Amino acid sequence: MDKSRRKELMQQYAERSPQTGVFAMRNAATGEVLVGQSKNIDKQQNGLWVRLRSGMCVDKSVQASWTRHGEAAFSYEILEHVSEPDPHVLERVLPERTAAWREQMAAGTVKGT
Repeated sequence: MDKSRRKELMQQYAERSPQTGVFAMRNAATGEVLVGQSKNIDKQQNGLWVRLRSGMCVDKSVQASWTRHGEAAFSYEILEHVSEPDPHVLERVLPERTAAWREQMAAGTVKGT
């Protein structure tokens, strides 16, 4: 790939807007599934994993499970991208979609997301 094409692709990546959505965090050791929402779903896992690795997760039960079972037991999955240009509608729709996924998966909540 030539330098100009690489530069163009990097600029496109930098300019893309964050994706809002619903995600699941699974603990393979316990079978527990937690569902959360994020206004930047593509970067949510990185932020969550950084907080967990450093012992700074605001959800103390998730932090305790992470500490007990280790990082290898956890996985992250994007369940749904929620595309809604109107922020007022998004404020209503995102929690509704998150609740629907929690019910469907019989999942708990990831607090602080």
